[in-house]
Amino acid sequence: METVDLAVTSRRDFNARLHALADNTNETLWRVENPGGQHALAVGLDAPVTVEIAGHAGYYCAGMNQQATVVIEGNAGVGVAENMMSGMIHVKGDASQAAGATAHGGLLVIDGNAAARCGISMKGIDIVVKGSIGPMSAFMAQSGKLVVLGDAGEALGDSIYEARLYVRGKVASLGADCVEKPMTPEHLAELGTLLDAAGLNGTVDPGTFKRYGSGRTLYNFHVDNASAY
Repeated sequence: METVDLAVTSRRDFNARLHALADNTNETLWRVENPGGQHALAVGLDAPVTVEIAGHAGYYCAGMNQQATVVIEGNAGVGVAENMMSGMIHVKGDASQAAGATAHGGLLVIDGNAAARCGISMKGIDIVVKGSIGPMSAFMAQSGKLVVLGDAGEALGDSIYEARLYVRGKVASLGADCVEKPMTPEHLAELGTLLDAAGLNGTVDPGTFKRYGSGRTLYNFHVDNASAY
């Protein structure tokens, strides 16, 4: 295990060491001590390594991630896993706004709650939130899946495209063109796989969730829908 103490090593030097890693590196496990809520930790990774952050992380932690697994043993600031391409990010605490924003792939697991705009403009990422999410989550979500075991705030899925939203708790309100959809065996199986990937391993019944997605009425402009845009 490589241990980096951010009370001694600068964030810039730490990130540079991670960026220098090759796909076949033997330095596959990293431990970050004293993160102190610093911003942009472990950003831009592109190697099959695991980075454990022993505390809270600031803005944009693990942004643009590819291949790597990043575990945050605390809370994460704005934009955790922003624009992630692949790999896995696990937040063991709460996440601030815009978790998983614009991300194209990979898995983001949040053990606590996520604030507003979780999954905004998501483009293929899978997100599992074990708590609740704030308003305007999955705004303009294009593809991927968002799973919420708790409640969802106002305007869920506003202007959504083809992302799939699964919520077990209450939804304060649905955004423009977001509607409830039936849960078919395909969706139950898909949800079960995501719950297992998030470490829930059969402890949560997929049948207790509702599915939401695009009503597909805003794909093309029509004057009758002008007020909804």
